[in-house]
Amino acid sequence: MINCLFLYCLSFCFCVTLFSAPLCRAEGIVESDPPREILSEFGKNKVIPQEMQDVILTALSFYPELKNTRINFIYKEEIRKSVMQAQPKISTIFRGKSHRVYNVKISRYLKLNKESLDISTLPFEVLVGWIAHELGHIMDYKDRSGLAMIGFGTKYCLFENFLKKAERRADLFALKHGLGNMIMETKNYVLNHADIPVSYKDRIKRLYMSPEEFTEMLSEVAP
Repeated sequence: MINCLFLYCLSFCFCVTLFSAPLCRAEGIVESDPPREILSEFGKNKVIPQEMQDVILTALSFYPELKNTRINFIYKEEIRKSVMQAQPKISTIFRGKSHRVYNVKISRYLKLNKESLDISTLPFEVLVGWIAHELGHIMDYKDRSGLAMIGFGTKYCLFENFLKKAERRADLFALKHGLGNMIMETKNYVLNHADIPVSYKDRIKRLYMSPEEFTEMLSEVAP
């Protein structure tokens, strides 16, 4: 039996991050912001920081499959090498898939070269894109067994090619759910912001789909 220490270590392997213009469904139709009472129904079984509520509920509204999934959105003072991470709550990993709980960790501050920004002050579209990417990871996780999740975490830590494929799948889930424009907003914000550290930008360029590649895929989905 895998001991608790091993499971605890593996929990750190699920560090998944990242990444968009107007709300756009998969058909390419631009829509106005849905009323608050409609958005609120997507908060079922979710723990959401008050100041991020509109951002997170908007992203969740594009993922109806996650409506009953238990997800905790949690602020962290610092997340190593990441701004956000999505991972299964380790104590629930071997529960039935429908009873599993997921944590989306959100760094309270975006570190710049000389200062830090409160994450909640970033542009709305950028934050929706970031959350959309993390929800894409949860879509990738939710039908995997507990043992499959352990294998996923191990490969994610050890093999960069596996990591790249996992990040690509998360982007594609967001794209297929109509959040491609938001993902693009996030990618462009990170890569074009003058004060975001070069080391972080280089990591994004190395591990994630480039804006050019993503734009090409987006054009195939939306007219």
